[in-house]
Amino acid sequence: MPAPRDLPGPVLLPPSYAATSRFTRRSFLRGTAAGAGLIAAPGLLAACARGSSESGGSGSQSGVVTVGANEAVGSGRAYEQMKGRLDAFVKQSDGTKIKANYVDHNTFQDQINNYLQGSPADVFTWFAGYRVRSFADKGLVGDVSDVWPIDGVADSFKEASTGSDGKQYFVPTNNYPWAIFYFKSLWKEKGYEVPTTLDELVALCKKMRADGLEPIAFADKDGWPAMGTFDILNMRVNGYDFHIDLMAGKEPWDSPKVKSVFDTWRGLLPYHQSDSLGRTYQEAVSSLQQKKSGMYLLGLFLTDTLPVKQQQDIDFFTFPEVDPAIGADAIDAPIDGFCMSAKPRNEKGAKELLTFLASPAANDALNAMKIPQISTNADADTSNYTDLAKRAAEFISQQKSIAQFLDRDTDPGFATTVMIPSLQAFIRDPNDVDGLVKKIEQQRKSIF
Repeated sequence: MPAPRDLPGPVLLPPSYAATSRFTRRSFLRGTAAGAGLIAAPGLLAACARGSSESGGSGSQSGVVTVGANEAVGSGRAYEQMKGRLDAFVKQSDGTKIKANYVDHNTFQDQINNYLQGSPADVFTWFAGYRVRSFADKGLVGDVSDVWPIDGVADSFKEASTGSDGKQYFVPTNNYPWAIFYFKSLWKEKGYEVPTTLDELVALCKKMRADGLEPIAFADKDGWPAMGTFDILNMRVNGYDFHIDLMAGKEPWDSPKVKSVFDTWRGLLPYHQSDSLGRTYQEAVSSLQQKKSGMYLLGLFLTDTLPVKQQQDIDFFTFPEVDPAIGADAIDAPIDGFCMSAKPRNEKGAKELLTFLASPAANDALNAMKIPQISTNADADTSNYTDLAKRAAEFISQQKSIAQFLDRDTDPGFATTVMIPSLQAFIRDPNDVDGLVKKIEQQRKSIF
């Protein structure tokens, strides 16, 4: 989960953001003002912290690990998740103490650049992909390559934790997938089958339309949902590596490869709900709930507002193959986790904490508290997961490559000022792809 916010305007968050610490669709771009160069007074981040805690025995100061957490402050599920993991680490450690500073989520991200250039905590919460690579390139986060490999954590997560120099600067803890969701009962009634190729998807859309359904629920009033469609089409048409290079500003947007993505999307647009720019994603979910639409490409947070009975009826599949040479083993699955500061006061303790946070034991501590999350560690206990969550965890683990979603994989300002209006312009008029990509490319050059 929404829109980058270098510019004034409201940010609409999915309901799952309030309920869990998963970085849902689009809180992250609250931090783009700092990324765009906003300078804060020294110490502002620390001054804005409204909660802190200390855990541990009588260890000396050298046995202290400091933690900066962009969590709900002082109460709530996100705070409980963080504190639960840290307390579990202290219990199994050899006298290590934890000093955690719980900072308001938005403040943390707004001031993160200045924070990291000041006196940051040894370990702090952050996000994989471009968001960590950009800090690694600036020397603002520490090399944690010796924490890897991590038992139970797939290579795809390691790739998303790797900087431009091939070293690791991030340790993942949890994530969630984007996929195409549908209600099993409706599909059984209509005799629909999961498509595995683009041609099969189009044929399914035609059948749904003949049955009086909107084939694909769709909404982009808030600016960010269409990013998921672009991401998956680019990965299916051009592959994961090209997608990541494009997001990093290393590839031109006016190339035949990018035009092919929009051309493919243009062929699918007639099967999407019309008037999508006036619809929120929640309204599109409602269309799916009411069985007016046959399927919907969105993140797992789609299920958060569904009644339990409907959650049991919903299922998902990955976006089908477009090019057999590319395949269908890459998805968006935003990853949350932790980094180490560039110059930690307690490097040894910091790396011990990072190793623990990525382990099954950290997830088990949350399960014991009955606040499970989808762990990035395949060895974590999933007994408290719903059947759908178990499927999601397995689905993620099977992917060869994992992207973080467009507004995490690229420059925040580019996502805000270029891609949101560009994708919405395409939805309004999909027939001028040449003009569209030319404008995007002009702006890419100025931003990157």
